[in-house]
Amino acid sequence: MSAPAVRRISECFVKPQLPNQVSNQICNLTHWDIAMLSTNYIQKGLLFKKPATTLVDQHHFMENLLEKLKHSLSLTLFHFYPLAGRLVTHQTHDPPSYSVSVDCKNSDGARFIYATSDITISDILAPIDVPPILHSFFDHHKAVNHDGHTMSLLSIQVTELVDAVFIGCSMNHVVGDGTSYWNFFNTWSQIFQSQSHALGHEYDVPIHNRWFPKDCAPPINLPFIHHDEIISRYEAPKLRERIFHFSAESIAKLKAKANSESNTTKISSFQSLSALVWRSVTRARSPPNDQRTTCRLAANNRSRMEPPLPQEYFGNSVHVVSAETTTGELLENGIGWAAWKLHMAVANYNNGVVLQSLKVWLESPFVIQMGRFFDPYCVMMGSSPRFNVYGNEFGMGKAVAARSGYANKFEGKVTSYPGREGGGSIDLEVCLSPENMTALESDEEFMNAVSKSNPLYELTNVACPGPSF
Repeated sequence: MSAPAVRRISECFVKPQLPNQVSNQICNLTHWDIAMLSTNYIQKGLLFKKPATTLVDQHHFMENLLEKLKHSLSLTLFHFYPLAGRLVTHQTHDPPSYSVSVDCKNSDGARFIYATSDITISDILAPIDVPPILHSFFDHHKAVNHDGHTMSLLSIQVTELVDAVFIGCSMNHVVGDGTSYWNFFNTWSQIFQSQSHALGHEYDVPIHNRWFPKDCAPPINLPFIHHDEIISRYEAPKLRERIFHFSAESIAKLKAKANSESNTTKISSFQSLSALVWRSVTRARSPPNDQRTTCRLAANNRSRMEPPLPQEYFGNSVHVVSAETTTGELLENGIGWAAWKLHMAVANYNNGVVLQSLKVWLESPFVIQMGRFFDPYCVMMGSSPRFNVYGNEFGMGKAVAARSGYANKFEGKVTSYPGREGGGSIDLEVCLSPENMTALESDEEFMNAVSKSNPLYELTNVACPGPSF
């Protein structure tokens, strides 16, 4: 029996509907942005159950939904105009100079795709592992951000399933980070609900003035002649991807244990959960006791800057903080010991460290290479459970689940989402080799903390109203 297919029915490009005098400009990129040129697009999406009334007239429902999605996207791009642009490169050969920026005007706009697949919600949520077909729910598969010179910087794929709709968004990581991504997604949902471009006080209006240090005037010139010097294409090894759910109660217990063992009250819920993952994944890998192992956390720079950058700052402002030790030390000590190391790594990350890392980069610019940046004994905790994931409705009620595409995955990559029920619950998307995932599933400490949830059961016991558009 052949695997289920995703069929692309139509596609078009969407531009900002209303004129915006600043949208004609060239957007200079910061060092945070440039460092992302060789990584993949951000790919996140939401699965919505079709309203019950649409089962009678699905064609009319989808036709109406697609038109409203495109219209509201056009209104949203008025505020997020760099997403409708393309990357451009200016270079000289003597001396070698290479600068990349965003041309916000001369492009076709954002890509919008309508696709279909003969699968159901159950086909996505029932399997233990995330099914590979999810990768086909996103455009720009395996593209790196430098491809934004010829590809759209934003692509929306709406995939109609038998009983659901999946809205997948691929956003060029050079243009923005996770905070910027969900700021866009949240605003698009809000504009969809109101069908108006006017933003009220409840909207996070993006701020497009990119931050540069006082002694660094844009554009940033790189000492390269050709993009082949900085761009590589990373192919992920065979991985299993699985979602593990942690209830608010389970996380509270982890936090209490970590703080008790460290005789403190300063360790956060996420640091406690990250410590559990670090210890459990390391144990699953079974490295020798003297092997160095690292846990890395994605850290938002905005609140750490002096003065702080607003959360509405649109662009990249993220760094990786890390804690390192030997396998022996990590596993001989308890979760509190590991959590305290992570806490100190986060607590010591401040404005001074941010500026020092910038100074180092400007002295020797580099672009992150996926194949060399992460080692086989690293655990990387990406994204954030603080993002407003389930506040996006698009007229179909609360999403059933959040899922991601192929992008930026490797052995040891862990992506965090807020749990659907809220209240401090967290879902972790864990990527490991098949043998390491099997070992993790047998790890008593880890599996005792995992909450036994059944999203299909919860879904069938929630009334789904008709479309609100």
